[in-house]
Amino acid sequence: MLVLCNLSTAALVLPAIIFFFIKKWKKSKNRNVIKLPPGPKTLPIIGNLHQISSPPFRCFTDLAARHGPIMYLKLGEAPAVVVSSPEIAKEMLKDLDPSFANRPKGVALEIMWYGYLDIAFSPYGDNWRQMRKICINELLSPRMVRSFRSIRRDEAARLVDFLRESSGSSVNLTEKIFSFSSSITCRAAFGGVCNDREGLIKVMMETLRMAGGFEIADFFPSSRIVTALSWTKMRLKRMRRKLDVILDDVIDEHKENLAENAGGNGEFGSEDFVDVLLRMKEEGGEELNFPIGNDNIKAVLYDIFSAGTETSSSAIDWTIVELMKNTRVMAKAQAELRQVLKEGTTATTLEQNDVVHKLKYLKLVIKESLRLHPPVPMLPRASREACKVKGYTIPADVRVMVNIWAMHRDPNFWKDPERFEPERFENDGVDFTGGDFQYLPFGSGRRMCPGIMFGLATVELALAQLLYNFDWKLPEGVRVEDLDMIENDGITTSRKDNLFVVATPYKPSM
Repeated sequence: MLVLCNLSTAALVLPAIIFFFIKKWKKSKNRNVIKLPPGPKTLPIIGNLHQISSPPFRCFTDLAARHGPIMYLKLGEAPAVVVSSPEIAKEMLKDLDPSFANRPKGVALEIMWYGYLDIAFSPYGDNWRQMRKICINELLSPRMVRSFRSIRRDEAARLVDFLRESSGSSVNLTEKIFSFSSSITCRAAFGGVCNDREGLIKVMMETLRMAGGFEIADFFPSSRIVTALSWTKMRLKRMRRKLDVILDDVIDEHKENLAENAGGNGEFGSEDFVDVLLRMKEEGGEELNFPIGNDNIKAVLYDIFSAGTETSSSAIDWTIVELMKNTRVMAKAQAELRQVLKEGTTATTLEQNDVVHKLKYLKLVIKESLRLHPPVPMLPRASREACKVKGYTIPADVRVMVNIWAMHRDPNFWKDPERFEPERFENDGVDFTGGDFQYLPFGSGRRMCPGIMFGLATVELALAQLLYNFDWKLPEGVRVEDLDMIENDGITTSRKDNLFVVATPYKPSM
């Protein structure tokens, strides 16, 4: 009887053992077939999370120095590929575009951008094409950007007036630049109809910090325990409710104004961007492949406000910080401006084509600032299908991060890369239109930033006004060496510390 029991047990256990070893063999065989990029060793459960520090693009740069320009990581359950080479970036973003034209998913992105109904984080496809086309045609085209000149001039004049009134006192320039940038975006997109801009800014700043894709809930999406212990989703849902109230108020006020006035809510009585979206929602039409709902409108408006405010203000702020640290460059930029823009020049003449064309050194300064401090340090992409890159297999649905912060500092492409030297752009022909893969401040390929002209117009005017109208110094007791150059966490690279300065009005010699 005992022998029969043992035989019976063996008969049950043996198939399980055989199945286990067959499964292990198949898994091992698949590993051999699928050649993943190299990367650091992983730990059980957490993968490489223990090697990630803040801000992530800096630690990815250090890891790439040890493991190569294409690197495979496991961030908890989530596989990720980090690219730090212009050559590999070109293959992914140009040669294999649109195979890498998706965006990675994240808890913050899904909740705050209405289930990816926006443009920036929407999956690649017809809905993304439709909303991007509307956005470019109605807000970001060269014609539209030129039409917002008076708005930019007005806000620049307000900024200059404030600084003149504060002459000799320490002012938080970071805060004032942010207000300047957000006002331009609000007036251009919303026609100035936003009763709670401060609330919108507060929600946006917190969202951008949480939307960098490094929240614990993004690393363990299948874990109920992590979801239960994480406050991320609850915080985001509370923020989303606040955002709904603000944006619903913007939409409702537009509807009321349109009902009373046949024109529009724009600065000059014409349609603004919200009016256009509301009209398309109501009328539809053959040009729309997908109907537009309120959530579409809110998602796109949040896109425009976030991108139009944060990236422009960050670029201006970083440029001023670099100029404070590099007095030679500051003096040269101011000398050019003060030669071209004679005494009595106002904000009106600063945007005339013949004047802007002459500010060649200022444009080099902006280029160099965008090299050292790209608005988005890592281009977030996701593979739509399995692809071969440099002999390695990138599986489908893998997060891909192109570390342009590292590429902009690669000594193979940039001499003395940590040095702020605008002259490096004088004769090399490198531009930010996405074709030079060692320099991608606005990205490349199908998902390249569509708001380049809108942002640059704001940045150029602000810097021209600040450098022409004022001489700058740090507050008493603050040294240049004290300026911390570390970035905030999140999608964008705003500077962690605010910049406090003393502005002295410039008095041209007679």
